[in-house]
Amino acid sequence: MKHLKGIMPPITTPFVNGELAIDKLQFNIDKWNKTGLAGYVVMGSNGESVFLTREEKLTLVEMTKKHASPNKLIIAGTGSDSIKETISLSNESADRGADFALILTPSFYKSEMKHNAFIKYFTSVADSVKIPLIIYNVPKFTDVDIEAETVAKLSEHPNIVGIKNSSENVRQNNEFVSLTQKDFSVLVGTASMLFSGFTSGCVGGILALANIAPEQCIAIQSLIEKGYLKNALDIQNRMIPVNKAVTAKYGVPGLKYAMDLLGYFGGEPRAPLSVLNENAKEDLKVILDKADLL
Repeated sequence: MKHLKGIMPPITTPFVNGELAIDKLQFNIDKWNKTGLAGYVVMGSNGESVFLTREEKLTLVEMTKKHASPNKLIIAGTGSDSIKETISLSNESADRGADFALILTPSFYKSEMKHNAFIKYFTSVADSVKIPLIIYNVPKFTDVDIEAETVAKLSEHPNIVGIKNSSENVRQNNEFVSLTQKDFSVLVGTASMLFSGFTSGCVGGILALANIAPEQCIAIQSLIEKGYLKNALDIQNRMIPVNKAVTAKYGVPGLKYAMDLLGYFGGEPRAPLSVLNENAKEDLKVILDKADLL
């Protein structure tokens, strides 16, 4: 099994006139292939996965695998509230080239989503999928937050190999690291947590920021591993305003516009999301310039 570690972007999905643009996907992947990124996450939150058809999702997995360098991991976001659908999409994604399945916590019946429900859901999926499973915890979207004790229990399953934690809860990250099995990979899910995550034992990150600043994200991890904490913190602090701009402040439209500014193809988000207005565009340019990215 491939080792789950390093920096990976949840890649954006390129659209032209509202349709998948595979040539633009290839263009971006060709640029990312020249970096030290460990792999690519397809159909994540920043990939507008909720706006994709099933066939579009599978096409993205297949084309990402085709154009990625052979050493890059391919992770497919295949989770849904339905166990049956999650298993089906995960296995089809495996057939198209995915190495791991990133499984979002179920959340529609959120009042019922406690320890036992999560154990049943993730165990049922892990027992039936062809590829290793990564838990995806993102409370800001799901309004559910998986407990460390639950993750610790799930980490005992041989086919549940990691978690992407997109909360900004330092204590929770520390507990995920300390309570889970030794070979279980805890991945930071937001660049604002890179420094604290890596200094507490996280082994990688799936980060929106890595779409536009891959080398900076990679450098933070590398410097921490070598003991150059101040240098790593300097880069982290420089990237925090950028990360905020392309996540909480301007979201996917902001991330895509930043990609356009920095030599990638971002393009327009798919409806109902809208492109940034001119004031937001100018603000984002200033933020990127101050961070020495533009």
